[in-house]
Amino acid sequence: MNYTVITGASSGIGFETALAFAARGKNLILAARRTEELEKLQSKVAEINAKLDVVIRTVDLSVRANVHDFYDSLKDYEIETWINNAGFGNFASVGEQDLNKIESMLHLNIEALTILSSRYARDYAHVNGTQIINISSGGGYRIIANAVTYCATKFYVSAFTEGLAQELRENGAAMQAKVLAPAATETEFAKRSFDIDHFEYAGAVPKFHTAKQMAGFLLDLYDSEKVVGIVNGATYEFELRDPIFTYVTRSRN
Repeated sequence: MNYTVITGASSGIGFETALAFAARGKNLILAARRTEELEKLQSKVAEINAKLDVVIRTVDLSVRANVHDFYDSLKDYEIETWINNAGFGNFASVGEQDLNKIESMLHLNIEALTILSSRYARDYAHVNGTQIINISSGGGYRIIANAVTYCATKFYVSAFTEGLAQELRENGAAMQAKVLAPAATETEFAKRSFDIDHFEYAGAVPKFHTAKQMAGFLLDLYDSEKVVGIVNGATYEFELRDPIFTYVTRSRN
């Protein structure tokens, strides 16, 4: 029995992606910090297909030890797709940003994603049909004012995932690695980035997608042979693309 792992599944893109994969008959392993929200998602999946196995894991992946423990806890499951969606943003100038929050963001956006990607690739690189999809951002390809550190974390996600994709191809691996780069999306992202209790996208953000739309784009990427799925920042059209960053093959001489 194969499973799709989705981190950050309690809301937003992760939540809607879980429903989209459930609609395709995929068994799920859902991870997030909020048990109650995961249980709500579990119930919604059951409404779509009661025969699916849905495993929930309550875990804070900004803590390094938790990341390894989480991965180790899944050793008895066959994992077909791994989606690293957990992450959060921050809007503040570099000199004024809350460093405690920044440290957590670095741990989650970069460290946890790297550890989970590396361990999954180590175990499944040569298993047919496997994919890893890491969630970056439009801010992973251009720097946005007052979000420099957040964008830097997403540049890392984009570069790391594109590089992993190229490396897997170069080594003849069966696994595909892909990166999804959303633009503004109606999720809890803005609330956590601004550290506020409520944020209305309508009226405040000129253009945005819903989380359900982004989950649909993620499925388009999943179905394709392309490495990058990115929302065009000017047109807000979704584009499937080959790797954007230059990849230099190391000389073997």
